[in-house]
Amino acid sequence: MYIKASNATPFGSVPTTLRCPHCRREGTFFGFAQIADAQIGEYKVAHRICPNPKCQGHIFVVLSSRSGELVTSYPPERIDFDTADIPQKIVASFEEALTCHANGCFIAAAMLVRKTLEVLCEDRGALGADLRARIQSLRTKVILPEALFEAIDHLRLLGNDAAHIESKTYSDVGVEEVVAAIALTKEILKAVYQYDTLLTALKALKK
Repeated sequence: MYIKASNATPFGSVPTTLRCPHCRREGTFFGFAQIADAQIGEYKVAHRICPNPKCQGHIFVVLSSRSGELVTSYPPERIDFDTADIPQKIVASFEEALTCHANGCFIAAAMLVRKTLEVLCEDRGALGADLRARIQSLRTKVILPEALFEAIDHLRLLGNDAAHIESKTYSDVGVEEVVAAIALTKEILKAVYQYDTLLTALKALKK
């Protein structure tokens, strides 16, 4: 049976704001007209549907009964990532890192961020015996601010900590480290693959 979602929130239901794990757009999610939220102890559990007409993805949410704030969702929220002009093999590796982060698998996410850098070096023809050497070679292949090259090396070290017991550059590989690593990786990929497209679009607007 098809159950139509409704902006007329059912009795006992509250609107929920989150980023859709399906289409990645932020919005205010409402429940189904025929299904009210269920109270379980200090939490409410509920069905929500994406307000984006092209998506309408179904999400199961757990809310705080007291504040109505989102505790978690299934599927979990994912960090947004613009894949335009980025090679598919790099996208695949980084998307897997985002999936691991969304599911709380932070060590795996850090390792996949490191793999993303390895695939980036391969795509740009940066060679070397190990990733450190390939990052040095990358300096001759792409033009980036020095801060981003420094960031790449820090991401390499974080990935080492995640993969090897003896590596202790960082005190922990947890949510804060991985969120920072993902944000930096997004900026690196944007600089390598997307800035030229943005500049070309701006130039096209000139008279």
